[in-house]
Amino acid sequence: MTTYLEAEADPQRNTGAIRIYGPEAFEGMRRASRVTAECLDALVDIVKPGVTTQAIDDFVWQFGLDRGAAPASLHYRGYTKSVCTSINHVVCHGIPNQKPLKEGDIVNIDVTYVVDGWHGDSSRMYPVGQVKRASERLCEVTYRALQLGIAAVKPGGHVGDIGAAIEEYAVAERCSVVRDFCGHGVGKLFHDAPNILHYGSRGEGAELRPGMIFTIEPMINTGRQHVKILADGWTAVTRDRSLSAQYEHSLGVTEDGCEVFTYSRNGSDTPGISVPPLTDAA
Repeated sequence: MTTYLEAEADPQRNTGAIRIYGPEAFEGMRRASRVTAECLDALVDIVKPGVTTQAIDDFVWQFGLDRGAAPASLHYRGYTKSVCTSINHVVCHGIPNQKPLKEGDIVNIDVTYVVDGWHGDSSRMYPVGQVKRASERLCEVTYRALQLGIAAVKPGGHVGDIGAAIEEYAVAERCSVVRDFCGHGVGKLFHDAPNILHYGSRGEGAELRPGMIFTIEPMINTGRQHVKILADGWTAVTRDRSLSAQYEHSLGVTEDGCEVFTYSRNGSDTPGISVPPLTDAA
């Protein structure tokens, strides 16, 4: 049975209850998410062949410092970096290092800043130089899947509507949906209830109510859905070494749909990849 609580009455820990937030929380999420989106916008000019993921991590740390924002991932459960950088067959939680990016790579950069206690969580795919059509197409499919998941968010709907919309589209495009990771509640906590699965059945799962805040972040593979965790305890890769892509937004359920907090401020939600608005889809 799903439990809903007014956010102010719930302790600041994940109890499994779904928090219902008010206008002040939405404003807090806007502030935090603005810094995150602006950082991801700025990275468009930085991600190039020869740049190391450690240099990206350094940039993200300094960008936040200059704006009074703290990277949520730094020291989170022992993680030692300010950002996750996941390249090619890395599904998520790739750890920045001194290895340079190569022409043709695709890299997911996952940034979460904390501003006044609120978490703005978002990620985008970046092509490194000229990429193969298969890589470009995977990014297109993944962002379209995210768009469809967002479009399914309506009061009175269910969490399963989101996952069904994503899975139905991805499978029709001959891709698979990673099931080992999911979206999550976000706000004053980095990870909170509810879990947002990127697969499922319409009409199932928790009811969507105005005031809920969470992420949608589908991970889509060109091969099979299965992943494994490397010895570092963080890096998740596709078992068959097929390409993987991910995009993520933080959003809040409104009276008539949802508000996406982490949209790009300059139209760079899919840098280097052309994905038309959902209303323009064939």
